[in-house]
Amino acid sequence: QVQLEESGGGLVQAGGSLRLSCAASGGTFSSYAMGWFRQAPGKEREFVASVSWSGDAEYSADSVKGRFTISRANAKNTVYLQMNNLKPGDTAVYYCAARRFPYSSSDVNRYDYWGQGTQVTVSS
Repeated sequence: QVQLEESGGGLVQAGGSLRLSCAASGGTFSSYAMGWFRQAPGKEREFVASVSWSGDAEYSADSVKGRFTISRANAKNTVYLQMNNLKPGDTAVYYCAARRFPYSSSDVNRYDYWGQGTQVTVSS
C-alpha cells in the first residue's frame, strides 16, 4: 500500500509562486507514474500535470502550461509541482496521485493512490 503526503500549499498573491511536494512511502515509487490534480469548491477534480516513472515524459493541462512544472526525484521518493505566476483561478485543493503503471495519464480514474490534498489559495 502506498501512502502519499502533500506539502507546500498556502496563501499567495497573484503572480507569486509555490512549490508543492508529495512524499511517497510503502511502495516502489520509481515504478509508478505520478500526477497532480486539483479540485476547486463545487467543481470536479481536474488534471494538472503528470510525469512518467523515469521523469522523461511530462504532461500538463493547457490551463497551467508554461506556468507549472512537474518533476520527480526517485531517490527521495518525492514528486514536485513548481507553480509560477499563480492566478486566482488556480485556487483549489491540490492532490498528488500514483499510478501502478510506468506511464502517466490525465484521467483521474487511472490513478490508484491519492494523498489527502493541500490547499492553495491565490489572492487577487
